[in-house]
Amino acid sequence: MALNDLVLSRRRALGLGAATLSALALTACDAEAPAPEGDDSSETPEEAQLDVTAYDDLIATGAVAAEDDIAASEWASKVKEAGTLRVGGVQTSLLFSLLNEKDGKTRGFDAGLFQLLARYVLGDENAVEITQVTSNTRESVLQNDQVDAVFATYSITDARKEVISFAGPYYTTQQSILVMADNEDINGLEDLAGRNVAAQSGSTGPSILEEYAPDATVQEFATDEEARSALEQGRVDAYVIDTAMQMGNMTRNPGRYRLAGEEFGPVDPYGIGLPLDSDGVEFVNAWLQRIEVEGLWASLWQVCIGDRAGIENAPEPPAIGA
Repeated sequence: MALNDLVLSRRRALGLGAATLSALALTACDAEAPAPEGDDSSETPEEAQLDVTAYDDLIATGAVAAEDDIAASEWASKVKEAGTLRVGGVQTSLLFSLLNEKDGKTRGFDAGLFQLLARYVLGDENAVEITQVTSNTRESVLQNDQVDAVFATYSITDARKEVISFAGPYYTTQQSILVMADNEDINGLEDLAGRNVAAQSGSTGPSILEEYAPDATVQEFATDEEARSALEQGRVDAYVIDTAMQMGNMTRNPGRYRLAGEEFGPVDPYGIGLPLDSDGVEFVNAWLQRIEVEGLWASLWQVCIGDRAGIENAPEPPAIGA
């Protein structure tokens, strides 16, 4: 379904994204901090809020790995010995990883995955230490052994695979153009020519814009919040990033923005960042396969995204290792 010229309410926004979501095209081209900090209940329309009880109950059903499986993996054994899964992530992404300041817990699709992984390795979904990352720091925290894994809507690219390894993919996405709701001049890629367009530094956005909108003037910003502030202040005309981030922003701010035109660019697979050549890739992929077969992946998607978007059926996850 085309996304042209529509000022989107929360449910309509995510409803229009249903085709995208159903194909796992929540286009998240590496945006790591899509929304201002704050808890889910205070800043999100009531109908878009996460069902915290359902989420917590779901995470608590996750399996715990057999000791032999952990012992066979150097990566898993290291995490087990430390007693904590050190995660590079964010706490500002409405749909993927948001800190609830009322109870101090982080929830969302990415957050649920790393909590399920912590439960699998350590028997405790709360045994997680989060180091906040940006698009520019995700590789370095792995290279410097500051974290064991990165869950941050992290696109798998050949360049990144030269310095780190990826498990997955566990999600796929493309790009979308965000404009202010009253902008009638930008309705698709062709309208970005000669315009100032925001993108996140360190993400795949700038290179995708260079290919698909070569006549646009790209301005890079460190975070999603900075890019959207520039859009709202008129310093840029449009903002390009993955649809997942755009949907989160529109869910939180119904009626403020609209998506101009259809999604574009290459299909963008999200992976779980791990140290280069780590045997954790095999271990984490086996765990991913398990939660998909057991239905936990689909149930987590439904709680974090589907139920809040009015989408009844979870999509098929991408092929692991593809």
